[in-house]
Amino acid sequence: MRSTGSLVATVAVGAAALGGAALGPGAGAPLTGPERAGAAQGRTVWLCRPGLPGDPCSGDLTTTVQARGQADRVVPEPVPATPPVDCFYVYPTVSNQLGPSASRTVEPELESIARFQAQRFSQQCRVFAPVYRQRTLVALVSANGDAAVRRTAYADVAQAFDEYLRDDNRGRGIVLVGHSQGAGILRRLLRERFDGAASAPLRARLVSALLLGGNVTVAAGRDRGGDLIDVPLCTREAQAGCVIAYSAFAASPPATSRFGRVTPGVDPQTEERLPPTGREVACVNPASIAANAPTELTSYVPSRAFAPGGIAAGVLVTYGGLPPRADTPWVRPADRYRARCVREGGARVLRLSGIDGARPLQPFPGPGWGVHLVDVNVALGDLQRAVAAQTATWRAEREAAARPPASTTRLGPFVTYTGRERRVARRACRAGAVTVRVAGPDVTGMLVRVGGRAVGSDVVAPYRVRFAARRLARGRLTRVRVEVERTGGLRSVRTKRMRRC
Repeated sequence: MRSTGSLVATVAVGAAALGGAALGPGAGAPLTGPERAGAAQGRTVWLCRPGLPGDPCSGDLTTTVQARGQADRVVPEPVPATPPVDCFYVYPTVSNQLGPSASRTVEPELESIARFQAQRFSQQCRVFAPVYRQRTLVALVSANGDAAVRRTAYADVAQAFDEYLRDDNRGRGIVLVGHSQGAGILRRLLRERFDGAASAPLRARLVSALLLGGNVTVAAGRDRGGDLIDVPLCTREAQAGCVIAYSAFAASPPATSRFGRVTPGVDPQTEERLPPTGREVACVNPASIAANAPTELTSYVPSRAFAPGGIAAGVLVTYGGLPPRADTPWVRPADRYRARCVREGGARVLRLSGIDGARPLQPFPGPGWGVHLVDVNVALGDLQRAVAAQTATWRAEREAAARPPASTTRLGPFVTYTGRERRVARRACRAGAVTVRVAGPDVTGMLVRVGGRAVGSDVVAPYRVRFAARRLARGRLTRVRVEVERTGGLRSVRTKRMRRC
């Protein structure tokens, strides 16, 4: 990687070419209007929220589709008035402020990154994005990893998420979207709010988590077991309640790459101590989730230039000049790339290759970062399609779980058990995880005990609890007890005996 001095020079030169300073307004710039009132009272300052004036996460999505040797096509992109689920978006490191920790001022670079990364998701969801006191570009350049700065950033996002749940969610499905620093913060939020038996009710609302350029870890060769135990990586198309994660590289990652490899020690974001072996960085190909086949990506870029500053300079470097433009608000560039998750240079990354002479994407700020600045936009159409399919699955599962069979009124609660079941030595056993679902017209909640110990509860329809098969005894039967609360103070109990493979 180039030196800090070289990086500062690159950012300064790029910003000058754009007609702006690389390092913009100083940290602590005063808030005005509703921002001042919200921050003074400890409430969240929202960058994006339905109904917010000037919301950068909403707008005209009309797109010019470019293709080599063909005339441009203008495609209208409708946005539904009432999307079926919500997106909670946490933006990456973009602040040009001079201190290590940004203020909660809505500045041009925040509006630009929301437009670049989150606006198109308004076709799939209502978009919520809090302003948070993030670690700034200055801190990044100076390698200032102050833990207190990271904790402040996480606390702002966690508070905003709690406010969103309290004031806006109302049981709707949730898509978490984060990039770089934002992905790191959402890794911790997923771990603390969605993982574990006690988090089952909230986990039931998780449609998808897009954690891009954030080094999500899993147990080597598995779909979980690193950062998360109960929330897996996506391994099939239209799978709901899972994680899509990757870091994009257009060349082989160097031995010192910042992304794609596990560095033993304390994770700066989650503050978890990473083991020296046994983990790898996750990679899910958004264009070919199940097969991970080399597949053409669907890229989208806003035609409006990024606000002057360090990121704008990096965009110039990454594209080797001005990024694609069109007369419409959005463009699908003629430069096309295919991608596949690979293990290369000791790292696991989403490896890009150009199609039919596409201009090569350049690493920024150095080879170890890959094409980090375009992690989202290079596959934005694929991410949108994945979220749409996951939303359809989530809604179908929710409706099926809430729909009682014809005999439910007479028989009481209807309990089903799903998961991988095998036969070993002619005896049925469970592998992986077991999901217990309860449906019925008078069900108000459920609690599941395995071997007498509570493993999860749910009080929001559709009622569902998921537990790992390792909680069952191997070779002998373990009692799974489902306690169902019903209207009028009634309670029903169902039991089933299972063993682990």
